[in-house]
Amino acid sequence: MGPKSKIPNTRGIRKDVVEALQAIKVPNVRWPGGCFADDYHWRDGIGKPSERRLRVNTSWAGRAEPNTFGTHEYFDFLHQIGSEAFISANVGSGTVQEAADWLEYLTASTKDSSLAQERAKNGHSEPYKVAFWGIGNEAWGCGGPMTAEEYLTELKRFANFSRNRNPAMPTQKVAVGPDGEGFAEYAEVVMKAWSTKVWAWDMNALSLHRYIRNGWPPNIAATGFNTTQYAAVIHEALGMEDFIKANVEVMDKYDPERKIAILVDEWGAWYAPTAGTDPGYLVQANSQRDAIISALNFNIFIRHAERVRGANLAQMVNVLQAVILTDQEKMVLTPTYHAFRMYVPFQEAQRLAVAYNQGSYQQGNINVPQVDVVAAKGQDNRTWVAVTNVDPERALEVELVLKGRTIAKVAGETLEASAMDAVNSFQQPNAITPKPLNAALANGKLKLKLAPHSVTVVGLDI
Repeated sequence: MGPKSKIPNTRGIRKDVVEALQAIKVPNVRWPGGCFADDYHWRDGIGKPSERRLRVNTSWAGRAEPNTFGTHEYFDFLHQIGSEAFISANVGSGTVQEAADWLEYLTASTKDSSLAQERAKNGHSEPYKVAFWGIGNEAWGCGGPMTAEEYLTELKRFANFSRNRNPAMPTQKVAVGPDGEGFAEYAEVVMKAWSTKVWAWDMNALSLHRYIRNGWPPNIAATGFNTTQYAAVIHEALGMEDFIKANVEVMDKYDPERKIAILVDEWGAWYAPTAGTDPGYLVQANSQRDAIISALNFNIFIRHAERVRGANLAQMVNVLQAVILTDQEKMVLTPTYHAFRMYVPFQEAQRLAVAYNQGSYQQGNINVPQVDVVAAKGQDNRTWVAVTNVDPERALEVELVLKGRTIAKVAGETLEASAMDAVNSFQQPNAITPKPLNAALANGKLKLKLAPHSVTVVGLDI
């Protein structure tokens, strides 16, 4: 908002957004992120904000980009919400030296580097911690476009010369991988090269991108959809499972010890633009269906946690499947936000095996499981179970039993809505919020009644 805004803020970053993000414990924030990163030059975003270079943002409807939110503002934002840095370096239109200089600017000591001394003059004398360094973004598309072999050449050069100078936190280097709609060869080419690499370059993770958008351009309605359209979106969301499996199979061939992680650093629903808005701004509503999509994706990531060690929803505020919407002083937490908050206990948890009858939800020629379940032992030593009822019409009663254990106490909440396309609006911001669990505990067994199109998370003491 800028520090002069009348909306309560800390150094220009609005306080209500920060408090909401603190509650969902965001592990990292990818920035500049997306196609904007392929046009971003970091020197445009340092120094006095009033003196920064004005650019045309070709990724945002040709809007003027004043660069008032740059490197230092990004790290201030991370500090306020308690998150780590995931920086996307510009490979598409940038240079190896530009990327190398940026990482040195961020991580070097002032006694060793004039770039670090420049950072100190700009207000931060101590080195920053950069947890992840993305070597390009969608190099097969807006970040290139390059063939897999062409990108591999750039990957080696950028990986070699991008050097973290801060021993307090090693930086994981993230290579570009496939898209959910193509470019599968990226995983094969990159992983094969890594398996026979020389000492001069390395990487730690492979990036995967996958959106739910029913082709291009996206033509799915964000609200006002029928059950057939709902089922089609759920079916497409569940396709994340096969997408990850296909890439795990390739990676296992070249990395059987699973040293290289998968980071699904762009995922989410991408619907048709909201009527009356510029399509370039990617404005769309966020409904109860999006909470279901979120839970299904979380569960898929959890089931593949040996490889999938991180994921980044695109985007955070006001764009696509956002967790927060704002309009001047107003703020709304979306159903997607509530799903994120409910799944917080699964962060850093230990996955547990589950066995259940998936049931079936059929709409026309589309057939998907009615129920999706994951379980884990949380850091609080409680057993956490998440159950999603995909069916938009039928409620469901389930019985939960822990093998060889007796459930002594239960607490949890459920996210349900009056309709599958219900939303939280600025006029009714709390139309969809988590409610206390409807459960019955008897003889060490738990019975749950799940509303249609609902997400339920329970914590069990044994």
